[in-house]
Amino acid sequence: MKKVTKAVIPAAGLGTRVLPATKAQPKEMLVIVDKPSLQYIVEELVESGITDIVIVTGRNKNSIEDHFDFSYELENTLQKENKIELLEKVDKISSMANIFYVRQNHPLGLGHAILKAKPFIGDEPFVIALGDDIVYNPERPVAKQLIENYEKYGASIVGCQEVALEDVSKYGVVKPTENLDENTVAISDFVEKPSKEEAPSRLACLGRYLLDGKIFDYLEETKAGKGGEIQLTDAILKMLQDGEKVVAYEFQGKRYDIGNKFGLLKANIEFGLKNDETKGELKNYLKSLKLD
Repeated sequence: MKKVTKAVIPAAGLGTRVLPATKAQPKEMLVIVDKPSLQYIVEELVESGITDIVIVTGRNKNSIEDHFDFSYELENTLQKENKIELLEKVDKISSMANIFYVRQNHPLGLGHAILKAKPFIGDEPFVIALGDDIVYNPERPVAKQLIENYEKYGASIVGCQEVALEDVSKYGVVKPTENLDENTVAISDFVEKPSKEEAPSRLACLGRYLLDGKIFDYLEETKAGKGGEIQLTDAILKMLQDGEKVVAYEFQGKRYDIGNKFGLLKANIEFGLKNDETKGELKNYLKSLKLD
C-alpha cells in the first residue's frame, strides 16, 4: 500500500456567497482571527503527514501564491527590527510543505478542478481538502483520520458527518450498506441534494476525501452535468459501481463552512476564543453586549 503524502486543495471558486468581500480577493484568503482560512487547511494537511500540496487556482488568485511564498522585504525588516517571534511565524508559512499551483482555466466544476492535478498526483492515493471547509480537531486532524482509515481498509474514502434531516438537500448524501466499524460504512450510492423524503441517510459529504489515483480515469470519462460542470461525486459513484472500494468515514471535528457569511463569522468568534492573544478581550466584549 502506497503511503499518502500528497493532497489537492481546489481553490478556484468565485466565493459568491460572501460577496462583496470576495470581489477583489479570494474567499480562501478571508481572515479568521490572524490567518487566512486557507492556511488553516494547509496546516491540517501538514500536521497529518502530507508533504506535497497542489492548490488549484483561477483568475485573481495571485494573493494565494504570494502568501505561501518567501517575502524578502517583510522578513528582512522583521529581522532588522529584532521581531523574532513574528519572523518565525512568517517564515514558517513558506516552509510548511512543498506547495505547487495549477490553474483551472474554465469553471467546469469540482471534478474538472481535481483533474487538473493529475500530472502532479499520478496514480498515488491523495487527500482532497475543499477550500470552503475548516475542521477543528487539534488532537487528531481530519486528514490524519482519513489516512489512518485508508491504511486500515485500503479503500477510497468520502469524509462525512451527520446533518439535520432538514439540511440534507444542501449536500451529497451517501447510501450506507454495512457498518465496518463505529465510524466507517460501506456505501452503494450517492444522492446529490436529495429531498428529506429521498435522502438515503443523514451522512453528508463534507469537504474531505481520500481517493485512489484511479479517480482520474473516471473523471476523464465523466460527462458534464447540470450547469455544464464535471462532478466529482459522479466519478466516485462510477468507480464504486465498477467494484472499486469506497467507504464513508464519519470524521470527528467541528466543521466551519467559511464559504458563507455566518460560517465565517462563527469561525472568527470561536477561533478568537481559542487564541491566547484575543480570548480574554473577546470574552469580556461578548459579555458586555446587550443583545435583544
